Amino acid sequence: MLQAKYRRYGFEEVMTPLVFKAQLWQESGHWDFYQDDMILLNSTSDSAQGEDGSTDQPEQRGLKPMNCPAHCVMFASDARSYRDLPLRLADFTALHRNEASGALTGLTRVSQFHQDDGHVFCTNEQVEDEISACLQLVDEVYTKLGLVPKAVLSTRPDKFVGDAADWDVAEAKLEASLAASKMAFDINPGDGAFYGPKIDIRVLDALGRLHQTATIQVGDHIYRHAYCRTHSHILLSSIAMGVL
Repeated sequence: MLQAKYRRYGFEEVMTPLVFKAQLWQESGHWDFYQDDMILLNSTSDSAQGEDGSTDQPEQRGLKPMNCPAHCVMFASDARSYRDLPLRLADFTALHRNEASGALTGLTRVSQFHQDDGHVFCTNEQVEDEISACLQLVDEVYTKLGLVPKAVLSTRPDKFVGDAADWDVAEAKLEASLAASKMAFDINPGDGAFYGPKIDIRVLDALGRLHQTATIQVGDHIYRHAYCRTHSHILLSSIAMGVL
């Protein structure tokens, strides 16, 4: 059902590798912020060259904890015209995260999982329409499941990349789309990701506890500099359901 929903909203389903060289995460900016939460591997099949010219230095790799950098590589693999946008990619392959043992809690916090991981590459002019479409997708999915989503707008944290002015614009577009959707929401100051503000969707369980599930994020502040050929491309991350 979920994959069919994504197709109806114009997403193309793709599959990306489970393991990437550390270089990918260094280029995307995740390495400095996220490497402690990654499951890292040392590989000698593609050895790095040492200072003495030898090639027996292990090449560090990591199991992917998210799909954003891989989708950006796919986007940057070809020249893109504005006529190609919006380009929507959805990925349901496995993700792995090095969660602290004390944080693992049954089915709500695990080290290996699948999620509906979508990314939309679009122009500045298309951003609000694409955010609105993602919110509509979230509403359809949760209505089907009999759940009432609660939205939270998470804004710029103390440590962030990009310009504060760009963050202000992105936050304003997320807030305008939320207002247009008629979905009630709260502001969660400083809880955005280091590379962009986001809308977090939360639901109540049978015991009245809140769980975060979906996320809609403007994440271009780092990816467009690392991968996109021009600054006119904006990246949106859209996860309608969360961990499957």
